[in-house]
Amino acid sequence: MGELMTDIQYLQGVGPKRAELLKRELGIFTLSDLIHLYPFRYIDRSTIQKIASLTPDLAYVQVQARVVSLNETPRKRLSVIVEDDTGRLELVFFKGIKWNKERLRPGMTFVFFGRPQEFNGHINIVHPEVDPPQEPGSQGTLTGVYPSTEKLKNAGVTGKVMCRMQAAALNLCLPEIQETLPEYILQDRGMVSLKYALANIHFPKDSYALQKATSRLKFEELFLLQLSLLKQKYVRSRSELGLVFNKVGTDFNSCYNSLPYDLTGAQKRVIREIRSDMMSGHQMNRLLQGDVGSGKTMVAVLSALIAIGNGFQACIMAPTEVLAQQHYANIQKYLAPTGVKCALLTGSTGTKDRRAIHEGLEDGSIGLIVGTHALLEDNVVFKSLGLAVIDEQHRFGVDQRSKLWSKGPVVGTAGSALERDRAILGIVRGRGPLRGVSEADVHSPEHSRQIPPHVLVMTATPIPRTLAMTLYGDLDVSVIDEMPPGRKPVKTMQISPAKKPAMYKFIEDEIARGRQVFIVYPLIFESEKMDLQNLQNGYEEIIRRFPMPKYKIAIVHGQQTNEEKNFNMSAFAEGRANILVSTTVIEVGVDVPNASVMVIEEAQRFGLSQLHQLRGRVGRGAEKSYCILVKDYKTTKEAQKRIDLMCATEDGFEIAEEDMKMRGPGDLEGTQQSGLPINLNIASLAKDGILLSEARAYAAKVLDDDPTLEKKENAKLVSELRKEKYSVKDYSKIS
Repeated sequence: MGELMTDIQYLQGVGPKRAELLKRELGIFTLSDLIHLYPFRYIDRSTIQKIASLTPDLAYVQVQARVVSLNETPRKRLSVIVEDDTGRLELVFFKGIKWNKERLRPGMTFVFFGRPQEFNGHINIVHPEVDPPQEPGSQGTLTGVYPSTEKLKNAGVTGKVMCRMQAAALNLCLPEIQETLPEYILQDRGMVSLKYALANIHFPKDSYALQKATSRLKFEELFLLQLSLLKQKYVRSRSELGLVFNKVGTDFNSCYNSLPYDLTGAQKRVIREIRSDMMSGHQMNRLLQGDVGSGKTMVAVLSALIAIGNGFQACIMAPTEVLAQQHYANIQKYLAPTGVKCALLTGSTGTKDRRAIHEGLEDGSIGLIVGTHALLEDNVVFKSLGLAVIDEQHRFGVDQRSKLWSKGPVVGTAGSALERDRAILGIVRGRGPLRGVSEADVHSPEHSRQIPPHVLVMTATPIPRTLAMTLYGDLDVSVIDEMPPGRKPVKTMQISPAKKPAMYKFIEDEIARGRQVFIVYPLIFESEKMDLQNLQNGYEEIIRRFPMPKYKIAIVHGQQTNEEKNFNMSAFAEGRANILVSTTVIEVGVDVPNASVMVIEEAQRFGLSQLHQLRGRVGRGAEKSYCILVKDYKTTKEAQKRIDLMCATEDGFEIAEEDMKMRGPGDLEGTQQSGLPINLNIASLAKDGILLSEARAYAAKVLDDDPTLEKKENAKLVSELRKEKYSVKDYSKIS
């Protein structure tokens, strides 16, 4: 490993200054880091084009031409005229003028490579790469283009310099490269060796060699990632004790039988999956995905009632106070036919009420608690927490969620006999002694331990399948892919600012019918002051157009205190305000069935996921609903594509897939906080979905044969999984 771990500054042509830049800009500290920085595209240098055939729409071209003349202008610009047998071409240099004047002498022939552009009616190339025609590789095959930054380019680390550095590093490191995959996998998959792959990913002999190298490196990256995740899941599913809920209970049946509508097939399927987990004897860790309004809350309530029916408690944790209050109001209605006591705990809960809630949780009289992060406080103690439901998972930090996990019942020395029997005897029976613990030992103090509650994570941000397999690869995933009957589609339209007078007239008509309206402005972090000003200007415009006392308008934004936000949101939710002017703080959590119009100002500035979440705030009642996207006159092609897609479909999963293709997985709404479990060097979750599925299936096959990777032939895999890159954070115990 000598050369591989050599500091990058000692590579020929680098030195301390460039090394500092490479470390800061690209995270390259060693030669190993450098050779694992792969080209993101390739340029075909195999063809020479004639000057007469050049057009400004060509990406990169290569011409062989003779220097005719040079002209340096007083404004530090060197113009070089070159010609071939079809015409003349201007080459322009703003840097390295002295050096270029010395080497580009009239009459000499070179190969010039660059991007053609049009200037004053003529084609020119600015700062082309220059090679003598006889230099090996100057008319070679495929040349890699590496990630770079403005600072690196300004410091002279050009594409050509990067290629030279890679060649030097590979020359030193290739003899040291050890195979990372077992021989049987290489043969099974028909893959090339790691040495071949690294040599040809940087300097491919031809397109076939490049394809073989790319395929090998992508598969390895995805396979090891999935192997790491699935191994965690396998170990957990066989070792983590879980509370056993054998029955459904009368409260579940009372609630289910009094529902005014039938559950969808998808809801029923998900409840069956959850019930199966709860009976398995292992801790449930399940991610529940469902589009806005698909009925996740109902699934959460019925799951909670299963826990309660088995003598345990349940909690539902929401990211905001408004959402917690909303859940509580809805859940109270669902629980009316049952005997279950439900409570609400948030930051605003008064001291007297808080004390009573703490007592009720500790003595078990409160069966279901709904709350915010207030549930995580140390003085919130459950008698026997059996199920924790976390809504909008990405809004909570990992450390916060782990606190909920630690609130499960302690069995063996504490808790009632009922708890002990159900928690441990239920697991031991039919399964034989567990880790040497017999039924006679259950009440023994040395065998006391905490049993984690079952965990259900709910997200209303549809996650593309490939991303779910990576972010939540060690969790079980359930999807509600069916909308409840009676939910009407939201009509989505796009308008320019010129159409706003007609839009205001439409809003007026909707309010006259007794409906309410959201008007949302962007609040992008980097330009918060400017956006807040836009919001205030918009608010003033709305007040002028919809004056009091005929209209009542509430405003909500992130600069307000919680009290101000809650007061204004409540005014709108309770029907005391006709219009809510807001930033994206209302993206999650405001359920106002009477709201029929969602106006999104400057829609071009929002991501697809945000637009979809905002649209989900309307269409929750029986009335026809509308989403109006107001776009700027200077909307980019990418933004227009997003807006067009929003108008074309309401399918959250289709939107999420497109979002990932457009923006890449690391930028997706809801994932940036947690990031990807590993940084992918070459594979792409957006483009390599089929390969990811193959890699996951192959990883499962390897683990089926050798669950703990103890066999001699899998020693290389164990070694790779120990590397920091693949030590994926264990989401399993914290969901």
